[in-house]
Amino acid sequence: MQATERTYAGWMRTAFAAIGIGLGFRALFGEFDPPWLAKAIATVFILIGGLVAWSAQRNACKTLTRLSTHDIDAPRVLHMRWLSYIVTALAVVLAAALWLLRKSAAL
Repeated sequence: MQATERTYAGWMRTAFAAIGIGLGFRALFGEFDPPWLAKAIATVFILIGGLVAWSAQRNACKTLTRLSTHDIDAPRVLHMRWLSYIVTALAVVLAAALWLLRKSAAL
């Protein structure tokens, strides 16, 4: 049970790292030529982060349903699912916002 929880937490950290790499790439290399290239690479990392979050809950929930808890409290599968669904949805929203936001005019 605890190994599954740690594995899930590790995959969620990996998802957040991929999303962070995507945002960092876009921030550092925003002036690429052609301009869409930095957005495309950042989008790939962000969407991979969302995919990793979704996959983490899928694998963890599948594993937890097969295990017997005996005397320990089992983690709530629903909480894992909701956290992963929210991270995945927000990664998609972030990727869309990356393409829709315009650079603000310099003052």
